[in-house]
Amino acid sequence: MSISYNSLCDDFYVDMYINTRFDLPSERETLLTFFERITKQFPSMKALSRDSGAGYCLEEDPQSGRNRWVGVDVDRVGAGIVNPESFQQAFELPKAIIDLVPYMLGVRGLDVDSVDLTFGMDFDCAGNHNEIIAEALFSGSAFAKIFDCAGAGPLNLSPAVVIALDDDCMTRARLTVDCRTDESEIRSKKFDEDKPISLYLTIRQYPRPSKDFDLKDAFDRLCGQAVDFMDEKIVPNFVMSLTNAIAHRR
Repeated sequence: MSISYNSLCDDFYVDMYINTRFDLPSERETLLTFFERITKQFPSMKALSRDSGAGYCLEEDPQSGRNRWVGVDVDRVGAGIVNPESFQQAFELPKAIIDLVPYMLGVRGLDVDSVDLTFGMDFDCAGNHNEIIAEALFSGSAFAKIFDCAGAGPLNLSPAVVIALDDDCMTRARLTVDCRTDESEIRSKKFDEDKPISLYLTIRQYPRPSKDFDLKDAFDRLCGQAVDFMDEKIVPNFVMSLTNAIAHRR
């Protein structure tokens, strides 16, 4: 199935993180063997780098426009893709990592603190991000009355909300809209057109203390929940409002 979200934004990406209770292995041979195993299944992933801390990242060429990546940090393993063409392609790499981590990095059910699946969207836009977000998401609300006052208006309007998707609060959805307009731009009224507004939907699953935690089953559930949440809640109520507000300024 193709992903229709690509047509609604400038970049769409899918990220998965397995957050662990114990530190992950940091031995050179262990990590090299893990990354080499990934390159066998995904031959285009050949760029290995290290960040300023203890994290490592294996990825495709970022200039390709459809970049896969896998990262290993002290206490989490991540995998993702930018601009996937289908859900099958979006979830292929995270599922491969879930298959590998038990026997290559020692990650088992007791070690898992949580699993995250994030759908992200970037919207390129010129102008004050605060004004766009206020128009798209707060128009007609009580917050609009606060924004309607003398002065430059909101300085950092980045709304976020977390909701529980089950009665025991072990499955949660977090929606965040990131504003990247800074104070210097507001003062000068010169806005960086290369900074996007970003929207993130993250579904997080915590293990239930009384049950064994199966990574594969948990990830499959997260995939279904994230797609349903996007289709039923996020796209019609948030994405369309943002794209309409951005269009008004073009």
